[in-house]
Amino acid sequence: MRHHTDKKYKIKPLDFILTGLIISGLVFIFLRIRLNLRYEWAWNIIPKYILKNNPETGRIIPAVILQGLFLTVKLSIWGILSGLLIGTVFGIAGSGKNLFGRIIRHIYVGFVRNIPPIVLVFIFYFFFSSQILDNLGIEKALKAANPRVIKLVTIVFIKPSLLTEFFSAALSLAIYEGAYITEIIRAGIESVPKGQIEAAKALGMSPLSRLRHIILPQAVTQMLPPLSGQFISTIKDSAIVSVISIPELTFQGLQVMASTYATFEIWIVITLIYLVLTGGCSLIFERIFSGRKAAGR
Repeated sequence: MRHHTDKKYKIKPLDFILTGLIISGLVFIFLRIRLNLRYEWAWNIIPKYILKNNPETGRIIPAVILQGLFLTVKLSIWGILSGLLIGTVFGIAGSGKNLFGRIIRHIYVGFVRNIPPIVLVFIFYFFFSSQILDNLGIEKALKAANPRVIKLVTIVFIKPSLLTEFFSAALSLAIYEGAYITEIIRAGIESVPKGQIEAAKALGMSPLSRLRHIILPQAVTQMLPPLSGQFISTIKDSAIVSVISIPELTFQGLQVMASTYATFEIWIVITLIYLVLTGGCSLIFERIFSGRKAAGR
């Protein structure tokens, strides 16, 4: 029988004081902007950049800001999946006794974590995109492809004309996030009690069998919370690829701001969208982990 021990939070006088201070601070900022900068708020222009009417079908479709949000989500998903693959390889290699694997892990993690992410973005954009992907002829092949293939590529990735830029952006994100995931994987593997690994060796299990049946099932429990946090970090870090003109959320915000001069309105909306996106992910992961804990009681 499950017992509910969660206590309801009681509102205290300090909560009212802090809420009042926050509201007062926001009002003060808005008044300073309105009076000192003589800024004319133009919230009425925002909706048309979120949703718009399709003149051909008459349906409501996403406008540039929502399009940027969808691309941010796609970039984040591909970045974290690719980063997870990279991090798993380096994490497993770096957690063993093999000296070469440990050295490679140290070099990779040390290099990536000690340079600004924008440098990685430019490296992959100017080298990977222009020297490798362009020579593969992907865009030319897609131009002659079936319209359904082009539509599928657009849905899963981006429109074909920006595909090489998308791949270089996703890969730079994967390399950057992969360095942190490497350490998460390594720490998770090393958290498994040594006695269990020694017992598996005594039973004659191969290294691969030990990894599959003994180490990873236990390590994953330790890895999931920090990995979920890393996914949320990837969403925020994806804004850096706006410097190579990937039309994700931040880039679209810059474009709308440049055309409307509605600086504060645009960035307040962009900020709120990021907060809803990352906050929503945090709540989902929190529910998942609390459910797992409750099921394990």
